[in-house]
Amino acid sequence: MTEQLNARDLFRAAYENRYTWDENFPGYSATLELKQGEETYTGQIRIYPDFSVELTGIENEAVQQSVNAQLRDVVTHRKRSPFEQVHQQNQFSLGGQDETGALEILVNGNAMGSHYKIRGAEICHVSRAMGKMLFEIDTQATLDTGTGYVPTRYDVVFRNTETNQIESDRQQEDDYTQIGNYYILTRQVLRSRSAGQETVTEFNFGNIKLLEPAIAVV
Repeated sequence: MTEQLNARDLFRAAYENRYTWDENFPGYSATLELKQGEETYTGQIRIYPDFSVELTGIENEAVQQSVNAQLRDVVTHRKRSPFEQVHQQNQFSLGGQDETGALEILVNGNAMGSHYKIRGAEICHVSRAMGKMLFEIDTQATLDTGTGYVPTRYDVVFRNTETNQIESDRQQEDDYTQIGNYYILTRQVLRSRSAGQETVTEFNFGNIKLLEPAIAVV
């Protein structure tokens, strides 16, 4: 029981140390330049205080869907979700320590089959099975914002759970800039490999402006 409590406390400390936008987050607007191979697309984005995403200016439907999915992923990681709300049904236990000193945290419950590694007060590895696919994320570098950390370089591997074969992998680098009281993503580079082919996708966000709070009309 003591070990389980320690594992839960250690993981909770790392979980709550992630940088997230607070309840006063006003949203923001930005221009987007997307480069993929020889193709370049431009558009405009708006992230609203309720974390909804709006993308305009890109007519290619497949590209639009891909960008929307990537933006929603970015927003999801900046949204604050209370630990007890997300993990109240889960039980945690300590695993081993790897050669880098990272400590494994095993999970049973709603997230059974998942496991993490923490290094200090940061989550540095996530492994989770979803159907026949297992994905593993290893964080290689982080940014200390003073109110939590943000991963800035990480590797993602997708495996077939039946064969354990790697089906695709991705290296990702993120750049953040402080705008007002908030750290906002300004550049993201994805290097994806699948079926022997490599694709480089670059997102550049410019002219970033925090949205003005709505004024109630009396």
